[in-house]
Formats: sequence, structure tokens, C-alpha cells
Amino acid sequence: MYRSRLTAQRLAAVFLLGCLLFNYPLLALFNKSAAVFGIPVLYAYIFVAWLGFILLVATIIEGRQD
Repeated sequence: MYRSRLTAQRLAAVFLLGCLLFNYPLLALFNKSAAVFGIPVLYAYIFVAWLGFILLVATIIEGRQD
């Protein structure tokens, strides 16, 4: 019971982090005409942030099971 509650709290925190990462003020910082490896900075940020978000959720869900 404690483990599932801790997992739920961590997932809620990751959700709030995702809301912050994909909200307007932070996205506006990366809305530039520059490119990273030929990809616009905004798109690169979204892809990297989304990948990090998925890896973080997978780590929480697939974490050590006692």
C-alpha cells in the first residue's frame, strides 16, 4: 500500500513538471530561429523534453518492485 501511494505521488509530481515544461513561458524561451543539428530549437526542446518525460515516467513505473 505504501509503495503504490509513493508511486502515485511521484507520478503527480512528474505531471506537474510536464505542465511546467510544456507551458507557454518556457516554450517561448526556445522559440528562436536557430537550429540544433538542422532541427529548429523549439522542436529539439520539445522532443528532448518529451523523451525525458517518458523516461522519467518509465523509471517511476518500472522502479524497484518489493
